[in-house]
Amino acid sequence: MFVSRPAVQPVEAPSPVNAAENPPRLRMKDIQGMPGTAGGLALRLSQFGLAVAALGVMESTSNFGFVTVFCYLIAAAITQSLWSISLAFLDIYALLVKRCLRNPRALCIFTIGDGIISTLTFSAACASAGITILLRGNGSICSHEHCTSFETAIAIAFISWFVICPSFLLNFWQLASS
Repeated sequence: MFVSRPAVQPVEAPSPVNAAENPPRLRMKDIQGMPGTAGGLALRLSQFGLAVAALGVMESTSNFGFVTVFCYLIAAAITQSLWSISLAFLDIYALLVKRCLRNPRALCIFTIGDGIISTLTFSAACASAGITILLRGNGSICSHEHCTSFETAIAIAFISWFVICPSFLLNFWQLASS
């Protein structure tokens, strides 16, 4: 009787891989401009500098507060400068102690803060630009040098908005990818 019998063929189990052969998983490379990098610090310092410059140009005119929108631009510039300098200090700390700022909660706070500040700056700059064009059309209300100062401050506010947008987008990208 030649009946087949069930037989189990031994299969070799894969040998455990040494830690040296299988390196630990690596995180995404630090992209300059994200929190805790030198590029992020440069972005924050440029945001701070441009917000302070817009604030300084607006404050240099004698009657900056006669239109509410200009007060709104001043408030937006103050808020942006405080936000940017506080995050610049955080970036300096992270660079000095070589700490990564990729905590999801911290990234969420950075992203929401950058989004609010960029929206605030953009809306203040747009509203101020509209009022300045209106005042420029009526030459009796706005003297030539005041309108020029207002236009300069508004241009600087738009540039500071252009500088805060990469910070927001990079933080949002990293938050979405984590």
